[in-house]
Amino acid sequence: MGDTRSAAEGGHGGRKVALALDIGGTKIAGGLVTSDGGVLATDREDTPRGPVDADDVFHAVERLVRRLLALPAADRVEVVGIGSAAPVHLAEGAVSPVNIPAWRRFPLVDRVRSLLGGRCPVLLCGDGPAYAAAEHWLGAARGFDDAICLVVSTGVGGGLVSGGRLLTGPSGNGGHLGHVVVDVDGEVCPCGSIGCVESIASGPSMVRWARDQGWAGRETATARDLAEAARSGDPIPVAAFDRAARALAAGIVSAAALTEVRVAVVGGGVARAGRVLFAPLRGHLADYARLPFLRGLLLRAGEVARDGGLLGAARVAFGSRGERPVA
Repeated sequence: MGDTRSAAEGGHGGRKVALALDIGGTKIAGGLVTSDGGVLATDREDTPRGPVDADDVFHAVERLVRRLLALPAADRVEVVGIGSAAPVHLAEGAVSPVNIPAWRRFPLVDRVRSLLGGRCPVLLCGDGPAYAAAEHWLGAARGFDDAICLVVSTGVGGGLVSGGRLLTGPSGNGGHLGHVVVDVDGEVCPCGSIGCVESIASGPSMVRWARDQGWAGRETATARDLAEAARSGDPIPVAAFDRAARALAAGIVSAAALTEVRVAVVGGGVARAGRVLFAPLRGHLADYARLPFLRGLLLRAGEVARDGGLLGAARVAFGSRGERPVA
């Protein structure tokens, strides 16, 4: 079942509307978003897990889209934007999310286009670039021409803005800082590589490391529980956040050395830990950013929060049509 949230329909005048989708391993979110960043409605489905096939997962997308299209504002939809967990394959309009095993080169764009009867364009991007687009449009990176934006949650995603434009690369996976290697002798990452930022700084990775060090949190503990323990001064959770912050700082400074981004925005569930993450992160950034062109790097907490993926997917879709949404 969905949990549709609707804003007041009145007053959206002549604003264009996008149907936006944010597809992840835990949930599939959808919404109707206006060209000035208004969110008219949102809804969601849990991402099917366990022994499911590709169509089982797509049926959840289909249910969500059909409910959104039944809303009054849906007759104003002119474009569809999809932000999907990575990797994505832009040239094919396909996706192979690490956290959705049933989808491997799944032709998501064609399937969604068919679902809508070809009534409007469908644009795909990775969820990290979508988040970066949202923060640059309406959030903490607004006003900066060069930025890196990270989502630190059950995974670590990211996107780059360079010269005021989203830098996605040919395949659509550019800026994916979660899979930058920061520990050559580290643990195996879910992607199969070794020592990626995600293998250290994601919520599950932090909890797993804390348990290996002897932390006695409850069996179903999450990063939120780990943060509460860190705030109370428990040394192992404090060390887990410091370790994650060091990995994030190494990745951010590496990206800044390559691209000269001026601001790093960090959002997502783990980032909601607040000071227990951001205090050590600021310290490690200062340790790593020693060259003059790196020292001015700003760190900001993400601002777009719950609807960030939807806003970013809509922004990419509007931008593909030459729209210049009003921020």
